[in-house]
Amino acid sequence: MRSEACRRAVLMGIFTMVTAMVTAQAPNPPLTQEDMFRRNVGSPEDQVTPFPPHKIVGNLYYVGTRSLAAFLVATSEGHVLINTNWERAVPGLRSSVEALGFAFSDIQVILGSHAHADHMEGDALVKQLTGARVMAMAGDVPALEQMRPGGKPHPIDRVLQDGATVTLGGTTLVARLTPGHSRGCTTWTMQIEEDGERHEVAIIGSMGSNPGFQFVNNPDNPSIADEFKQGFRVLRALRPDVPLGSHPAMYGMAEKFDRLGDGPNPFIDPDGYWEELNAVEDLFRKVLAEQEAAAAGR
Repeated sequence: MRSEACRRAVLMGIFTMVTAMVTAQAPNPPLTQEDMFRRNVGSPEDQVTPFPPHKIVGNLYYVGTRSLAAFLVATSEGHVLINTNWERAVPGLRSSVEALGFAFSDIQVILGSHAHADHMEGDALVKQLTGARVMAMAGDVPALEQMRPGGKPHPIDRVLQDGATVTLGGTTLVARLTPGHSRGCTTWTMQIEEDGERHEVAIIGSMGSNPGFQFVNNPDNPSIADEFKQGFRVLRALRPDVPLGSHPAMYGMAEKFDRLGDGPNPFIDPDGYWEELNAVEDLFRKVLAEQEAAAAGR
């Protein structure tokens, strides 16, 4: 009896161990459009609630909300702000910049990821408060001109082309046109040094295939599928070791923030760049194939 009980206990232990191993090794199911949209955008409260501002690497800081990213490049000659987000989120943005010890009025340049209101609606108000110059990719200018919170015209002081550079205080940002999510969707790249090491930073504008995106027979933008493909080609040519994005969920910000101070900088994550890029491109190609099949009557 005792030996039989022992045998059963051993078998149960083996079964439990194997089950745990299989569960741990099982791949996560691929994201759907709805999953990715919810992950990135969050709740209305998430979009306006500031996330604790923090240093990412070198002179690059996070000053956005729980689900809408905003970045501050701090220099001795003033600061560059990437994304102002919703206009109603600007007071929180200002508080985050000041909590890091920087003067909001020292913002000299305002850049954006793409011409959607949740990322660039606050441009006019931040310009009014700081006098900063607003710069935007040419392909997004028509959409920005329609963005008039409270009736205020959207300011554009410099129209950018693919490959344009913006330099302030020794830091140079390069505008990479990665269209698709918007006509002028922009991925910003820069080199930043910390502790004698140079890091390649990429702030992805967005390559998300939102629910409702029509990739086939789109009367408003017949080339939208080709634009997405162009954007993915550009992103695959980059080699960042600090991947970021217009939504913090695109680079696992909250989890990485929790690990700050426990060993190496968690924001240095070259593998994470490829994991996110592969997942987003796979989703785009899946949805495109489904829409092409539906259009062909298959």
